Amino acid sequence: MKTVGLTYDLKTDYQFKEGDPLDANAEFDAPSTIDVIANAIAANNFKVKKIGNAANLLEKFGNLGVDIVFNISEGLTGRNRESQVPILLEMAGVPFVGADALTLGLTLDKVMAKKIFIAEGIPTPKFFEVSSTQDLIDSDHCTFPLIVKPRFEGSSKGLSESSRVENKEELKKQVDFIINTYKQPALVEEFISGQEFTVAIVGNEHPEILPVVQIKIDGKLKLNDKFYTFARITSDRLEYICPAKITQELKQKLDVLALKVYRAVECRDFGRVDFRVDNKGNPYVLEINPLPSLSTEDVFMLLAQNIGITYEEMIGRILKSALSRNGLSQ
Repeated sequence: MKTVGLTYDLKTDYQFKEGDPLDANAEFDAPSTIDVIANAIAANNFKVKKIGNAANLLEKFGNLGVDIVFNISEGLTGRNRESQVPILLEMAGVPFVGADALTLGLTLDKVMAKKIFIAEGIPTPKFFEVSSTQDLIDSDHCTFPLIVKPRFEGSSKGLSESSRVENKEELKKQVDFIINTYKQPALVEEFISGQEFTVAIVGNEHPEILPVVQIKIDGKLKLNDKFYTFARITSDRLEYICPAKITQELKQKLDVLALKVYRAVECRDFGRVDFRVDNKGNPYVLEINPLPSLSTEDVFMLLAQNIGITYEEMIGRILKSALSRNGLSQ
């Protein structure tokens, strides 16, 4: 029986520092989520060894005693934080589930990811980056309304009702907030009014595109000016609808684009691509998450139910994709 190591960051391990925003530990997992994932791996006939975060991994470096690591660690600081565990595993010669350090670093940094999308001809909202409010100049290729995000955060960190801005005054105020609170540049994008979707993919050479999931906010599918915020994620105002109530034509557009994005950034084993679709039916890629949440409240549990498998089987498919990619048998 093979042993699977599990690397992760716990919300409960995070030590809040003075000046930290309320959502500083939003990307990390609850202990209950780690237990659910560990149990799901065990249900696929593997031994499970909980390793924890990058610091724990360093302590055990060279003596892990595992055949492969299932990595869901977000790392601690900086735009390369998601790359910390993968680079250590690579150095130790230990195979792992999921994207490598380069892909994780590129995709956490939304500006770098968008540059790749543009190079590949993938539609993404027009944008500019601001490192200081003094550099805030008129951008003639972007028109209001705009949305202001931190450059390298996940889990809707830094997103609130104030993120969507209608004029220069609101823009300056929100850019100032992001730079000072999150200690990083702000990404400013054209706001796409319409609907929001996410498409998950599992596999490598012959990846499986899972059913399109639609985001419902405050009971509405036509979101128009509503969007994902940190507060909504932690409330009952947000629902996932699967399968999405869309035409076959739009489904095909989203599937083709999701796979193109997955391959463009060289995602491995599993990932999730987020979209906004405007009121004319044009899709725009917001981001790809090669380290998506596997919490049972998130889309992977819903997708498993929709395609008629258990959550444990979904985790098994992801793990088996990684084993096969590494030339390992179960």
